[in-house]
This record gives sequence, C-alpha cells and structure tokens, in this order.
Amino acid sequence: MRCGILSQPKNTMPIPLDLPPVENPKIDESHINSRFVWKVAFIAAMGGLLFGYDFMVIGGATIFYEKCFNLVGRPDLLGFSIASAPIGCVLGAIGSMLFSDLYGRKKLLILSAVLFGISAVGTAAAWSFVTFNVFRIIGGMGIGLAANLSPMYIAEISPTSYRGRVVTTNQLTIMIGILISQIVNLCIQQYGEKLGMTGSGLTWNEASGWRWMFGAMTIPAVGFFLLIFILPESPRWLIKKGRRQEAEIVLARIGGETYAKAESADIASTISESEVGRVNFRELFEPKLLKIILLGMFLTLVQQWSGLNSIFAYSHQIFKEAGFGVSGAMLSLVFQGVTLLVFCIVAMFVVDRVGRKKLMLIGTLGISIIHLLIGLSFHYHMTGIMVVILVMLAIAVYSMTLAPIMWVLLSELFPNRVRGLALGISVVTCWIAYLILTYTFPIMHETVGTAKTFWVYSAFLFVAFIVLCFALPETKGKSLEQIERDLIGKRN
Repeated sequence: MRCGILSQPKNTMPIPLDLPPVENPKIDESHINSRFVWKVAFIAAMGGLLFGYDFMVIGGATIFYEKCFNLVGRPDLLGFSIASAPIGCVLGAIGSMLFSDLYGRKKLLILSAVLFGISAVGTAAAWSFVTFNVFRIIGGMGIGLAANLSPMYIAEISPTSYRGRVVTTNQLTIMIGILISQIVNLCIQQYGEKLGMTGSGLTWNEASGWRWMFGAMTIPAVGFFLLIFILPESPRWLIKKGRRQEAEIVLARIGGETYAKAESADIASTISESEVGRVNFRELFEPKLLKIILLGMFLTLVQQWSGLNSIFAYSHQIFKEAGFGVSGAMLSLVFQGVTLLVFCIVAMFVVDRVGRKKLMLIGTLGISIIHLLIGLSFHYHMTGIMVVILVMLAIAVYSMTLAPIMWVLLSELFPNRVRGLALGISVVTCWIAYLILTYTFPIMHETVGTAKTFWVYSAFLFVAFIVLCFALPETKGKSLEQIERDLIGKRN
C-alpha cells in the first residue's frame, strides 16, 4: 500500500466522460441504529467544538493582548496575530490532504486533539509575541485537521437518509464552541474589570485575562482526545484500504448484517482493484473530477469571503465604531454565539428537506443584501442598534446556510477513492481564503472604510449567487456512491 503519483494500470478503464444515467441500488435503511450513529457523530464533531472555540476566542481576546504585546496602532501586526492561526490551518489541511487517505481518519483526529491541547497551554503561557503566534499556528494545525476530517468521517459513516442532519452536527458543535468561547471571554472580562490595574500599568485583563481565555480550551481538548478512541474507523476508508471485512463489522453496527453487505458492495463498486490501498494523484486532473474539485474550492471561497468571519474576528472594532463600549461589545459577542447556535439547529431540520443548493442560494443572496445595508448604515452614520440588528441578521442567515451547508457539500461531492485528497484541497483553499480575509480586513478598514469593505463582500456574494445557480448540483437524498456516479460516471 502506498501513496504517490501512479501511472494508470493497463487493465483499468478510464472514467467515461459521457455516460447515460446509472441505476443505483436501493439499500434498506429501516434497521439503522440511530443511537450509535448519533453517538459516533457527536464524538467526531467534538473536533468542530474545538475548532469553534479556538476560531472565535481570538475575537474577545484581541482587545486585551494587543496592549500586552504593544500592537496598538499596528494593524499589520494585529492582522498577523489573528492570521497566524489560519496559517496553521493551511498546514493542518495540507497534512490531512496528504495523509488522511494513507493513515485513516481516526489517527489524524487523535493528532488534532493533541495539537489543540498544546496550543491551549502554550498560547496561555506565551512570553512573547513570537511564541504567541507559534502556539496559535499549532492550534491552527489542529483546526485544519479537524475541519477536514470531522465532517468527512461523519459523512462516510452516516446512512444516506441521515447524512445531511448528521454532518450538520459538526457545524452545530462549531457553534457550541463559539458560544462557549464567548461566554468564557465575557465572564473573564467582567471578573478582570473588578480587579482593575496591575503593577505593570496594564489592567488584569490586558496582563492575564486573555491568557485564561485561551487556556480554557485545554478542558475540551483532553475530553476529545479520550473519546476519540471509542470511534471505529471509517468503513469507506477501510474498503479503500482493502479491509472490507473490518468495514462490514462497522457497517453492521450501523444497520445490521444485510445493510452491511449491501452498503459495502456499493462502496466497493466505486473503487477498482488497482485503486485499493493507493491514491492516484493524476486522477485529480481528469476533466469531470477536476470540475468538481474546482467547485469545492469555489464553495470555500464563498463561505470565507462572505465577510462573516471578519465580523467574528474583529467584532470589538466593529461594535466600537458603532458606539459600543468594551462590555457592550463582549455582550454582543455572546448574542452572536446564541444566534449562531439557534439557526444552526434550524439548518439541521431543513437541510434534508429544502436541499443543499437552495440553502446556498438563499445564503449568498441574503447576506449580499444585508452587507449592502450594513455598508449603507456606516456610510450614512446610522450605527448603534441598526448595525447590531443587521449583523445579527447576517449571522442568522449565515449559520443556517453557508456555514453548515458548505461542509455538508464538501463531504458529499468527492469520489470515495480520492475523497481525503480532494477534500483536503478544498480545505486548504478555505484556510488560505480565511488567511487573506482576516489579514486584509483591518487594512481595508483603515484605508477604504467600513462601508466600502462591506460593499466589496456584498458584490462578491452576488456574483457567487449567479455562479452557484448554474454550477451547483443538488445532492439531497442521494448516497455518496450515487452522487459519485451522477457526477463522474460508473466505474468499469
């Protein structure tokens, strides 16, 4: 078994580019062990919880550590302190891209938990701006792994009728992590205000409070690490590695012996003998597969450049400009987290009914209009409560459309034989886009102003809406293997 660039074996037919519709086997899902499916999904989705916490804690801590590290008046360094985690995300996503098909989903999830723990302790104890960013990069590597592996693993272990809802649990736990980080930030900030100034001339929050905000992530990181060992390996990865008997044992726990036999046969039909235990990088350049990979990359750009992550990362600046003090901004962050969580739960109930494509179109067009209005509010100085309402509305739409649905689609679109590699390419693109977004926002904010910054995001989303109308297929109600046959064609 090896991973590398392989020439196509002589006895393997190329993927046909123009095929008639393929009939897909009907697999009985009437005996699914839903309790087992949800348990496994929520454990795997704890990677999402840590992702959400680490991703959002920076929004409440920035206003304090920027004084501790003398970053006031230095938007370039401030931007880098926020962008350092996305640098790690890129590295983690590359690691997942290269190794998830080689070593499996479970081992890399364990590694992500270890990285989260190291980052939490190291960032809290950072003695300089350099070490702060080093440990933020390590945490970003954990995010890069978890963001790729958690939804992919959940999708690969979920029955077709459950998949949309179950994969959305990963986004739900991300929202829970975001909310927990905002509540922790608020409690620490309020506690620190009571302590006042320290001997160094900084407030307690500026000297120490922000450290506790980052350090609190140690607790869920340890819990995630311990629980991962309960998880079985992905049955689709096992079949890809030639371990079909082990895969059927896992599938039997999900839906019984009959389900296991039928599902494993369907999965195996999408992987030729020459592809067992191998990853063929050249396959990525086959026209139909390349088109899907480009679509996946575009979906990540849409989610990131929707501008919502700028709101999350720089919330204190946006609300400060809108006329709120530190306490008001911190409280607004908590309301953001509650909004994210509530509307992500809504997404869980509608994703398998409304469909992925409709929700993506609602998100791109809806947030485009809201960003246009936010820009107008700042342009005409109609800030205060108006900005809060519009921001909360944008967050509500985002959390039930672009935020969860992108991950559902990415976990579904790519063929079994290259899913880890192809999904990794999209996730790398995701974090490069986020890195660009978070680094450029403070610079755009200073140079062109808040109003025009939001108008740029609005224009991009309107273009994305038009593209997705024509380019995005609907995957609702289809097995992963059926989606592959519809988009790529039947394997010979």
